[in-house]
Formats: sequence, structure tokens, C-alpha cells
Amino acid sequence: MARAICGVRIEKVTESVAAEVIGGGRSSCAEAGIVLAGGHSIDSPEPIFGLSVSGRVSLRYLKKNSDAKAGDAIFITKPLGVGILATAQKMKKVHFDDHQNAIVQMTQLNSVGALIAKIEGVNAITDVTGFGLGGHLIEVCSASQVSAQLKFSSIPLLDNVNHYLKLGCIPGGSERNFQSYGHQLGTLNAMQKSIICDPQTSGGLLITASQSAKSTVSAILEEQKLPFAEIGEIYPAEDQLKIISFQ
Repeated sequence: MARAICGVRIEKVTESVAAEVIGGGRSSCAEAGIVLAGGHSIDSPEPIFGLSVSGRVSLRYLKKNSDAKAGDAIFITKPLGVGILATAQKMKKVHFDDHQNAIVQMTQLNSVGALIAKIEGVNAITDVTGFGLGGHLIEVCSASQVSAQLKFSSIPLLDNVNHYLKLGCIPGGSERNFQSYGHQLGTLNAMQKSIICDPQTSGGLLITASQSAKSTVSAILEEQKLPFAEIGEIYPAEDQLKIISFQ
């Protein structure tokens, strides 16, 4: 079940707008097959909305971000670039279609994780959010005591991401991410750095799967019509100063 918190500045946001926001949360809960069991509304100087979700999971199918194994293939289930497009929108440089594509992606649930978690040989799962692909993969590798090599050309991107990078639409969070973990990344040019460190809102799942399981993972992701990609491989840890390398 989920409980909601909704905060708005009462003198600036009408009850009908707040109701629409809560309605969106209720719709997502229904799509996920869970109950929205109440919550709280508060007067807030900045608009906020979120869901606190409680539930039960079989420990047999519980996947963590600390069990990746050398030889695993690395999958991502959504393209990168949400932070870049959101920045382009704030700078009033984004094209309407690109903005809409970002919204569609951000409102797509990661419910496929429940199916992927049941596959024998899927060893680690996490989501890609504010720390970007680089940060979340470093978390997986550090916790699992392994390293990773990514094929940069295989990383999926939202449409026209490179165009917006050329226009200077780079989120402030990208640089903060790089300052935090850039020393653990292999050599990157400026464009690649902006993509690897791009903070995602409601990003996709990052999955590591054994070679024997990856065809099953691919089949399920294809069946769910997700724009996934196999982007690299897990290797034994060699240099903890450079956890992620690129080819």
C-alpha cells in the first residue's frame, strides 16, 4: 500500500490543482496494483508530492545492489538524458516532442523489476536516479567488490540529447555528480561525462545478469516493450580508483 504527502502553498495553488496531483498519484498506484491508503496534505512554500510505499516481498526474489558477479552482463531499461532535457525545458530551448518524450519516460513504472527479479542468474538490480548511471553503477560495483566496463556507444539516449548538450543544457547536478565520483571513472570527453553523470528522474533499472540468464532478461524486456540495452559487463575488481572503464 502507499500513503501520500502533498504540500502546496495554499494562497497560490488551488484545491482543484492539488486534487489533480493526488489523482495522478492514485492513478499510478492503480497501475502498480497497490492501494493508496490515505496520507497527509500540508501548507508548504514549495510544491511537493510523494508516496511512501510499504509491502512484502519473498526473500527468494529479493535483489540487492551488492551481489553483482564477474561475467555478468549489464542492462539498462530506459534511455538516459532526462536531466539534460529538463534543463533544456527550464532554459526554454526544448522542442515540444522531446519534452513530451521525457514526460512519457518519467511516468513509466519500473514494474518489470518484479518479473526480472524472479529470473535465476539475475544477481543485482538497482534504479538509476539522481546520481546518474555512473554513480549508481559505482554503488553496485563497490558493494559487490567488482568493476565494470561499459560500451559507451551502446548506452541508449533520449532523442536529441547531444543537440541540447551543444546548446549548453547541462544540469548543475551533473557537475556535482562528477565532483563526487569522477575520479572513479575512466577517461571521458565532456559530452560523455555529461551523459554518464546526468541525474535522472524516474530513470530505468540497472540490472546485472549472468551470461546464462541474459537471453531470458532480454526476452522479458522485449515482451514488455521497453527500450532497454545491454551496455557492458562486470569484471573482477582490479583498481578501486577506477571502478568503471569505457570502450
